[in-house]
Amino acid sequence: MDVLILRFGEKKMTNTQKHSHDVMEVCVLAGKIMLQSGGETYRVEDTMTRIAAAYGYHHSHSFVTPTGIIFSIDGEHSTKLIRVSDRTTDLKKVTIVNGISRRISSGSLEVKAAYQELKEVEAAKLVYHTSIQIVAAAIASGCFLIMFQGQWNDFIPAMITGGIGFSSLLYLHHLVKLKFFAEFMSSALIGVIAILFVRLGIGIDLDKIIIGSVMPLVPGLLITNAVRDLIAGHLVSGISKGAEAFLTAFAIGAGIAIVFSI
Repeated sequence: MDVLILRFGEKKMTNTQKHSHDVMEVCVLAGKIMLQSGGETYRVEDTMTRIAAAYGYHHSHSFVTPTGIIFSIDGEHSTKLIRVSDRTTDLKKVTIVNGISRRISSGSLEVKAAYQELKEVEAAKLVYHTSIQIVAAAIASGCFLIMFQGQWNDFIPAMITGGIGFSSLLYLHHLVKLKFFAEFMSSALIGVIAILFVRLGIGIDLDKIIIGSVMPLVPGLLITNAVRDLIAGHLVSGISKGAEAFLTAFAIGAGIAIVFSI
């Protein structure tokens, strides 16, 4: 009888450990998707904590940086560590993960079902087609030129310059996995095209054309997240994102400056 009770206790402990492991997998996967898609650090940590609490683990700990996630649950011997090396902007996935997190908190989604839905979100290609992104960047470049009090005669040159610059950014980033190099070369190309338009008499105000064309390259979401993380007290993530935004701005400015100097 003692042997049977001991064996039943070991089986129960095994099931508990398996449940906690599954919960950790769901939490980390949700955090990974949000972090890769442009979510703020404090939002990622809060989502992971809420998911764990919804499944009965009210004492969990998470440490999130722009390049990694560490997650653990009190009373459990295992700690989950995951590396995040590729980050982009896909706020649609952030919204979907938030929706899944709310369903988990309301108790309407089991662990396995939640994990399966998160895996589908991770594999989904929700970003717009490349051609649509380029057209949107071109239109935005022209609109930014008008917003900065440029002339309507420069609207089309700014659209063409911004579209070519953004398409070169996408191509170079796909060709060379070095973000700052792609941004530097794209901004330099924008400078060259803008100068050609002005020299040929098609464009009028060189400065406004360049300013409008480089705006799609500016890391606006990164700067916003850095400030929000700093305000929320996440100093490591805030400073690292701020440094990344500064390097991006430096690469854009250096590309334009080199073209002007030549």
